Amino acid sequence: MSPLQNRQGVPLPLGVSLHGDKLNFALFSRHAESVSLLLFQAGKTDAWAEIELDHIINKTGDIWHIMLDDLPENTEYGYLLLGPYDPYGSGHFFSSDRVVLDPYAHALSNGEEWGRAEELQGKTKSGRDFARRGVICKNEFDWQGDRPLNIPLRDSIIYEMHVRGFTKHASSGVKHPGTYRGIIEKIPYLKKLGITAVELMPVMEFFENEKLFKDPETGEYLKNYWGYNPICFFAPKASYAADGLHGRQVDEFKEMVRCLHAAGIEVILDVVFNHTGEGDYDGTTYSFRGIDNVIYYLLGPNKEYMNYSGCGNTINCNHPLVRNFIMICLRYWVMEMHVDGFRFDLASILGRSPTGEILSNPPMVEQIAEDPVLANTKIIAEAWDAAGVYQVGSFSTDRRWAEWNGRFRDDLRAFMCGHENCVANLATRIAGSSDLYQWSSRRPYNSINFVTSHDGFTLADLVSYNDKHNNRNGEENRDGDNHNISWNSGAEGVTTDPVILDLRSRRVKSMAVILLLSQGVPMLMAGDEFGRSQQGNNNCWCQDNELSWIDWQDAQKQRGLRRFFTKLIALRRKHKIFRRCDFFADSETNKNGISWWGEGGEEQKWDASVHSLGFVLHGHGLEEIPDADFLVMVNGGSVPVDFTLPPVVTGSWCRLIDTSLHYPADFCDEMKAHGVQRKIIKVQPMAVVVFIVKRNSERGCGDERANTPCG
Repeated sequence: MSPLQNRQGVPLPLGVSLHGDKLNFALFSRHAESVSLLLFQAGKTDAWAEIELDHIINKTGDIWHIMLDDLPENTEYGYLLLGPYDPYGSGHFFSSDRVVLDPYAHALSNGEEWGRAEELQGKTKSGRDFARRGVICKNEFDWQGDRPLNIPLRDSIIYEMHVRGFTKHASSGVKHPGTYRGIIEKIPYLKKLGITAVELMPVMEFFENEKLFKDPETGEYLKNYWGYNPICFFAPKASYAADGLHGRQVDEFKEMVRCLHAAGIEVILDVVFNHTGEGDYDGTTYSFRGIDNVIYYLLGPNKEYMNYSGCGNTINCNHPLVRNFIMICLRYWVMEMHVDGFRFDLASILGRSPTGEILSNPPMVEQIAEDPVLANTKIIAEAWDAAGVYQVGSFSTDRRWAEWNGRFRDDLRAFMCGHENCVANLATRIAGSSDLYQWSSRRPYNSINFVTSHDGFTLADLVSYNDKHNNRNGEENRDGDNHNISWNSGAEGVTTDPVILDLRSRRVKSMAVILLLSQGVPMLMAGDEFGRSQQGNNNCWCQDNELSWIDWQDAQKQRGLRRFFTKLIALRRKHKIFRRCDFFADSETNKNGISWWGEGGEEQKWDASVHSLGFVLHGHGLEEIPDADFLVMVNGGSVPVDFTLPPVVTGSWCRLIDTSLHYPADFCDEMKAHGVQRKIIKVQPMAVVVFIVKRNSERGCGDERANTPCG
């Protein structure tokens, strides 16, 4: 190859940037004594050029930089940094044996095939032994006028999914299983279901072949299927693309976003800024440790890694340089990749100081909320970490921050397991969790309500298992949470008993009704709408197989359940009364928007032994929410409960939902719902019944027709 023409270069922006027809490379490292840029041909192990940067000419402050002309197409690159190696002394971890990745690389090479070993032994020193490198991407994608949807958070219905697992199963019927394009092929399903946003589990490049545990049944090493071990925060996962060669994964990701937006669906990314896939000192050095270990990570007094993430290391989020890195990354995904929001994994770590303490006003948390580029971006915190900090309700007082409401999950599960002393807690969750969010002038929609997520039982398993069954994870069932707040409904796991199966179905639908009709923002886990099971495994992080992949045959077998979820989502989207902007007023009159309605028409009782709850949502007469009135009656006990219908001035109560009934009578079309003449309504154990007031002039409000299924 002809000699490279190189220039001094400029320090900003960091990463690779185009300046006319020239490429500028810029890398931060405060403590490196020498930095070399290595260039590779695609598919080749050894570098074809190694350029040592001059510490006077090619360095501004702590940033090393160089500008090059005429690079061949599909050139790949990495860096070699030399300096002190003293992990438990100075904390530095520079090595001449490792080519490290650019933290700002927009794509990585040699990861297009899922599960393929990525460690290759080079023939010469310049090859080193890590085959993944930065790819220089062209920013030529045609967005076709795509703009952010900016769906108000209060109107959102979030659907959590795994990119690979959503379509990898043979039953998915897509041309590109397990990929971004596979999701595109499933957009008609998502649109029909009615969700407004997909929340994608980690898509930033990670290393799935960690080889930590073996499947005891097969003896094969398990993979890091979930991907909560990032190695490059700007780069979309290459193996999630149908064609992940030469940076084309970037365009495929953008294509997915563009198509989802065209269907009215937003994209939220699950981001992991609490740790990296480098682990502790025994782990693999990909980037940060080899660039400036003492800057990027929290280190203890003896320079050991502080481990608040449970994964070996913790990112030093409130160091000014790391804050800058995170902000540039978030802006990139919004500006260049058009994503609509972020869910921050173990977000409490964003609030830790460089010495590990929780800060009262963390700069990182504040900066994310105040950033002008992210002003319309949804930001959601998982408000706890792996070291025992639990900040649900107190993660931030800024209205911009929403939170995964773990209290909602736990209180709803406990009530629908028949536990004592649950009714008051459930009422608070249904009303929007004012105890958590009102004190700081936040709103009901700051609460992201959920019953299940990727971490734990599926909804079907929640009603089918008392205990976790994680033996296939290779840790002798020691991993995963032991506190599931689940009940198997009378038999552990698979059963053919029709009574138990009926109870399980009823409980699933009841929890879905409470989730979708509560104030706050509901989040569903993919497959829950048609009864997906993980056979009692509550920690499938390492299960890249049919245990984790969505079996689309279930969607056909459970058409009735899928219909139930679809209609429930449509009901929520139609009626503003389920999506209030403000909390209910503290009033005993109907003007506050809600009144609690106990058994027999009596005042709701809040005793520990009470297992039933009724409430009326008053839509008519409220200027801010001109809507219908709804009556919801919940029975979390083991015996039927009689409720007396509240009086109405005009019209009649019409039954929409009864989760104790079978398809199709369990959910009536609103226009076909019939008014009831009787005043006593029997709610079966573990069931929810929902009524709507329809005026006499409205269709479908005639006399109740006994035993007539609703359409």
